[in-house]
Amino acid sequence: MFTLTERLTIDATGVQSFATIDLGSYVDVGDRQALQVHSVDFIFQGTSAAQTFPFVAMGGSGLVQCQVTDLNRGGLVFANDRALVASGMLNYDSDAFLSQATDLYPDNFGKGSDDGRYVVNDQLYIVGRSSAIDTNQAVNVTIRVNASIVTLGAKDFMAIAIQSTAADN
Repeated sequence: MFTLTERLTIDATGVQSFATIDLGSYVDVGDRQALQVHSVDFIFQGTSAAQTFPFVAMGGSGLVQCQVTDLNRGGLVFANDRALVASGMLNYDSDAFLSQATDLYPDNFGKGSDDGRYVVNDQLYIVGRSSAIDTNQAVNVTIRVNASIVTLGAKDFMAIAIQSTAADN
């Protein structure tokens, strides 16, 4: 297992920010290789790495959302979208109450070597949005994808490829 990381910087209120993780070196259609995602972690920070509490960048209160998908949807998606790989949310209210929410599905796929979400596309797409960002501030979200490379049988690979294509419609 290995870890892929990407940082998403959200520096404007209500505007979606985007990033990608290139999987071209890990997914090989000819050899039926896929990326097996075991878990996804979201780490929320402020404008700088030293600012570990992003609520400083958010002012009095706010919400930060972040999602990872295996198809480019162009923005945030509903939880029933088949392209959704993981999502996370951080809430901060004016009473200094900080809470985070991750969906039970699909952030952690189990502990066994066979557990995971298979991705056969060449990129993971990251989108995030914040309801409040102060002037000259930013919220940085680091996405850590724990994954491994697996070789699938022809039928399994085709089923995942078709499902992924069908999810695009």
